[in-house]
Amino acid sequence: MTQAALDIAFKDVYGRAPEGAWAAPGRVNLIGEHTDYNDGFVMPFALPHTTRAAVARRDDGRLRVHSADMDGGVVELRVADLEPGTASGWATYPAAVLWTLREAGHDIPGADIHYDSTVPVGGGLSSSAALQVVTALALTELHGLDLPRQDLALLCQRSENVYVGAPVGVMDQTASACCTSGHALHLDVRGLQQRQVPFDLAAEGLQLLVVDTRVKHAHADGAYAQLRSGCEASAAALGLPALRDVAYPQLDAALVALPEERMRRLTRHIVTENRRVERVLALLDAGRTREIGPVLTEGHVSLRDDFQISCPELDLVVDTALAGGALGARMTGGGFGGSAIVLVEEDRAAELGETIARALPQVRRFATTPGAGAHRLW
Repeated sequence: MTQAALDIAFKDVYGRAPEGAWAAPGRVNLIGEHTDYNDGFVMPFALPHTTRAAVARRDDGRLRVHSADMDGGVVELRVADLEPGTASGWATYPAAVLWTLREAGHDIPGADIHYDSTVPVGGGLSSSAALQVVTALALTELHGLDLPRQDLALLCQRSENVYVGAPVGVMDQTASACCTSGHALHLDVRGLQQRQVPFDLAAEGLQLLVVDTRVKHAHADGAYAQLRSGCEASAAALGLPALRDVAYPQLDAALVALPEERMRRLTRHIVTENRRVERVLALLDAGRTREIGPVLTEGHVSLRDDFQISCPELDLVVDTALAGGALGARMTGGGFGGSAIVLVEEDRAAELGETIARALPQVRRFATTPGAGAHRLW
């Protein structure tokens, strides 16, 4: 949909013109899975796929939201009634953002918002973060609030933790808010230090395929929360603030000190995954991009065997890709379904994509490059 079409769609829904429009991307996590809520390291990049929002202010204490991609028409909420647990469905996310902004002391009385999106929903590509971030950026800019992008991401994380009830880390929101085109984002979650890392696959004759298995997952279910609590219990058993504090050379000693096999599995994944992020960073800095492939594959094995959050469809995509000559492949995102990424020589990408589709016909696949973070369209 063009910008003009987005403007027309808003007018069709609300009977007036929007004051502006914004976009925020989904993300692919290149490496660093489940390390964010363990104070560790991550390396996502923004997708070219975005959620867009055309927005106009209201001063009557009402929030009205509409999505071109969701059934049910306009959802209307009273701003004064917004409290955690009071909204349902997809509208929970924009309601959560507005509630969190007001809780932080920002006087935003209401808005009309129309959304459309090209971010695959349920594919582990952070469609919910894109929805949150585009809402937060639009509302703050419309009301003259100049929030730093990392602060915007933290606000969106709080909206999901407190209002939605999903104990997610801050990676997805930070990627959507802060990534830059042509770069992966190396983020140290504990200190929130960011570094934009050049990631130009086309210049090296490579492609990164995203393969959405169309197996759905939900971060708000019990499995994600159990993983987080298990990691926190493991850190506590070691007398540490977070599993990030287990140095890689001390991993074996830490595993011996842990009383349960599940704690050992979770700890081994987090410590080795943090190490994999640093290995990928070093390889990219050295211009040895092809060599990150085996590191990606190691990450999948760890997620499958230690964290135990893969599924047969994801394993089939990864195994088929590797058998077909991929340089590396792994699941990406929270797990229990979603997408895999496949690093492949550009001249073999089309053939390999067809091979994967024959093995798992329902997949949706596309080649991707790092896109821009959240921004105003007009």
